[in-house]
Amino acid sequence: MTGPHQALDPPSLPKPSGYSHVVVARPGRTVYLAGQTAQGKDGRIEGATLVEQFDVAAANALTALRAAGARPEHLVSMQIFTTDLQQYRSSLEQIGQVYRNHFGRHYPAISLFEVSSLFDRSANVEIVCVAVIPD
Repeated sequence: MTGPHQALDPPSLPKPSGYSHVVVARPGRTVYLAGQTAQGKDGRIEGATLVEQFDVAAANALTALRAAGARPEHLVSMQIFTTDLQQYRSSLEQIGQVYRNHFGRHYPAISLFEVSSLFDRSANVEIVCVAVIPD
């Protein structure tokens, strides 16, 4: 994990790939992002595939982070919700590349959930983040 926070990966747990088991945040200002989907400025979902939607949702999350004065390395937690876990798994390499394009090699504590639907029924992925901007 890059940045000011400490990642802990206990040796008794499986070696993480693309996430950290535990993140100890330094004292600072906490930023909570609302769920970000592939919603464009006009409110419509952009992207036909899950990977394309992940790209837009990640860009939206990064825009929201920056608006609060935060950077990717300030992320301590990320929750990813998808309506198609099978497609997410089969696109993991592409999604990983898209993730790194937006957030670099900074891997906060990440959870992935399959849900039956999202508020916007056209959305296939939603990203929720927590960041801590160190003092």
